[in-house]
Amino acid sequence: MSSATLDPLPDDSDLKRKDWLIISLVGAVHASSHFFQLVLPTLYLSLAHEYGYDFVKLGLLASAFFLVSCLGQASSGFVVDRIGPAPVLRFGLTCFVLSGILIAVSNGYLMLLLAAVIGGIGNSIFHPVDYSILNHRVSARRLGHAFSTHGLTGNLGWALTPVFMATIIYLSNWRVAAFSAAALVAVVLLLTWLGRGLLAGKNQVQALAADDGPAAAPGAGQADLANQTAMQTLVTLLAQPSLWGAFLFFAFTSMALSAVQNYTIPMLGEVYGIDKILAGTTLSAYMVAAALGMLAGGFLVGATPNTERTVAVSLVMAGLLLVVLAYGAVPPSFAVVLVALAGFCSGVSAPSRDMLIRRVTPKGATGTVYGLVYSGMDVGSSLAPAGFGLMLDAGLVRGPWFGAATGFGVAAMLALWVARSASGATLRTARA
Repeated sequence: MSSATLDPLPDDSDLKRKDWLIISLVGAVHASSHFFQLVLPTLYLSLAHEYGYDFVKLGLLASAFFLVSCLGQASSGFVVDRIGPAPVLRFGLTCFVLSGILIAVSNGYLMLLLAAVIGGIGNSIFHPVDYSILNHRVSARRLGHAFSTHGLTGNLGWALTPVFMATIIYLSNWRVAAFSAAALVAVVLLLTWLGRGLLAGKNQVQALAADDGPAAAPGAGQADLANQTAMQTLVTLLAQPSLWGAFLFFAFTSMALSAVQNYTIPMLGEVYGIDKILAGTTLSAYMVAAALGMLAGGFLVGATPNTERTVAVSLVMAGLLLVVLAYGAVPPSFAVVLVALAGFCSGVSAPSRDMLIRRVTPKGATGTVYGLVYSGMDVGSSLAPAGFGLMLDAGLVRGPWFGAATGFGVAAMLALWVARSASGATLRTARA
């Protein structure tokens, strides 16, 4: 399905400008969410020095953050679809601000744990909110670029946190750093209030295409799910195999990414004898290359309607590169290049992946669907580190790379299956 089919009205400079303002604002929001995910981990050493906590206690703070986020993400989409994304967005950012302030004024573990829980609640809303805004407010011809920019800004948010926090800790102390993190998110919150007109309602083009647009493929002919109760909506969605496939897709891709992020540094040392500094730089290269891949992937979305093929091919290529790395069949200098290439390939899949999820989303359930399927990412991220860590402890020093390759391969097959399932549902609806 081409973008021309999706956008029945001609393009113009005002529409382009409005689209890019929305994309930029949502990108800033997404960057702030990724930024805040690493605030507590960047304070571990300071908190250990201040309170004498061991890394088990400190790690539990991050676990609490992501556990609450996982549970909240699956349910926050229902709220987004019923009251709109803008107020939910401001709620999530406010939670981050409050969490940062609590960290800064904390006097013990309970306050830090409360801050982690509140931060996790805030973190839970961003995927349903962001994708609801992008799908409803950005013209379809620029959705690929919107999704690629969304992924890129998230990576930039991750990259900013260590530098931002370490610099302020060096110049002052960890409490000022936590206050500063809260202040930075508060600036983004202010921007969302000033730009509230960009975040509310639907794009005129999208509204005209809503009845037969791309996002309702399996749900065409159904009642608007936003008018159903939460339980009715959940029952309707859970009856769609394509959404279960999308959930598993995110679970497997996040497992693969977790293996790469957590264990590439020790594996480069064990398999190739690369020192920790170069290995850390190589992992950074993976993330930078993934961000560049997201930008390239945004152009591919507009070039082909078969986004599932882009997802499958790019993930299979990433997996094959990791298999080559795991076998140790290349010189150490070339291994660094292969890691970066694997990151680029995985990044290319991201915009097409988001467009694929759009295709299987019934009318009135954008926030709900993105919340449900993206909670698979939290599930995978919570399970993978321990499992792959056990591999390393058992002496399987190449195991996480093989595991990541397997995860990418399974995700590629799931992408094809999700697309086929959605097409079958559309055909059955048309015949009915």
